[in-house]
Amino acid sequence: MSKETNLGEIDISPQAIAAIVSEAVLESYGVVGMAGARFWDRLVGWLRRDRPQRGVEVSVSDAGLIVELYVIVEYGTRISEVAYGVMNRVKFSLERALGVPVAEVNVHVQELRVSNGEQ
Repeated sequence: MSKETNLGEIDISPQAIAAIVSEAVLESYGVVGMAGARFWDRLVGWLRRDRPQRGVEVSVSDAGLIVELYVIVEYGTRISEVAYGVMNRVKFSLERALGVPVAEVNVHVQELRVSNGEQ
């Protein structure tokens, strides 16, 4: 993503955007982790847990950023409320950090997981 200013151009990598998104998602109520979009992505993500962009796909349209999220939700929470909270938190975090509009935040719940209660 690039942004033109009177002093020059600002170029923000998709990995940097994914790191902002990932932090916002993992701080959201009811989310216990991120998952890959496809089986292969989930397998690679399981082997390499340090990848901040796992479960996050970012694209740019004329209307703004489009974010696709693949999350793991805690069993027993209301999935629709968790997803709505994630959408709002990600939109707010990106618009505050980058100063660009967010057109869409789509949340795909890939898994439900029982929390171990040690949090």
